[in-house]
Amino acid sequence: MSLTESELGARLLARARAAIEHALELGPAPADDPDLAERGATFVTLTRKGELRGCIGSLKPQRALGDDVVINAEAAALRDPRFKHMTAEEWPGIRVEVSLLGRFEFLDAKSEAEVLAQLKPGEDGVIFFNGCQQATFLPQVWEQLPNPRDFLAELKKKAGLSADYWSSAVMVATYPVRKWQEGDT
Repeated sequence: MSLTESELGARLLARARAAIEHALELGPAPADDPDLAERGATFVTLTRKGELRGCIGSLKPQRALGDDVVINAEAAALRDPRFKHMTAEEWPGIRVEVSLLGRFEFLDAKSEAEVLAQLKPGEDGVIFFNGCQQATFLPQVWEQLPNPRDFLAELKKKAGLSADYWSSAVMVATYPVRKWQEGDT
């Protein structure tokens, strides 16, 4: 990919917006973009008046970056189980953000205290694994939960566990994110 950081962000945001407009029958499908052919993992976050309206993404780069952002944008608008399907009427008030995830790495930690000591607030995206249960928070969530203990407790609850849950089966991974939101590029 030979795009600058700013060009990449602008292309991803435009592609996400076009995908949602197409899904809402407000515009054509996004055209193929050969500059986005490398595999990539994205999250698309939608907000309305500063409140979350949808967020869906991929943790691993399993498909072309251009396809990944389209699929996740459509899913964030229409298939986030926390929200009703977005309507064409509410679309003009939606702000789009695209996060491009880096590779995740497992923390070498055997206890919750060791995990907490290794987390970098404001920087790390975090994945919590406990057998088949899994949850992730993008680094942006640190803005609402700046305390590592609170952050991890909410992540455990998102995985369907109690805030104080811990076992030897728990694994935690972190990942970096590059993000762009409308108005920033």
